[in-house]
Order: sequence, then C-alpha cells, then structure tokens
Amino acid sequence: MAKKVTSTKPLSGNRRSHSLRATKHMQKPNLQKVTLDNGQSVRMTARELRTLNKITK
Repeated sequence: MAKKVTSTKPLSGNRRSHSLRATKHMQKPNLQKVTLDNGQSVRMTARELRTLNKITK
C-alpha cells in the first residue's frame, strides 16, 4: 500500500444557492499515487508532485 506523505486534510464550507440556502460542502485534496525512483510507492497531492518535479529538473 502507498504511504501517505502529505498532511493535507479536506476543507469544509457551504455551498450557497441563488436563494442563499447553505448546504455542507467538502473539498478533498487531489491525492495521487506516485512511484519514486527507489521503487517506493507514496501518495502525495498534485501540488506537491508539481513542486517535486520542478525541484528535481
């Protein structure tokens, strides 16, 4: 199983309709399963993956 690297948690808030009714809404992080160069499988957010790719190039 992939090891979770990030500590990012879902964000919560409200969706507002035109009549301003509030319903609960969750924004989940964009977790991706990535295999590193050493063969280890990890889960990290897409933002962290972009940053990692930028640093290593």
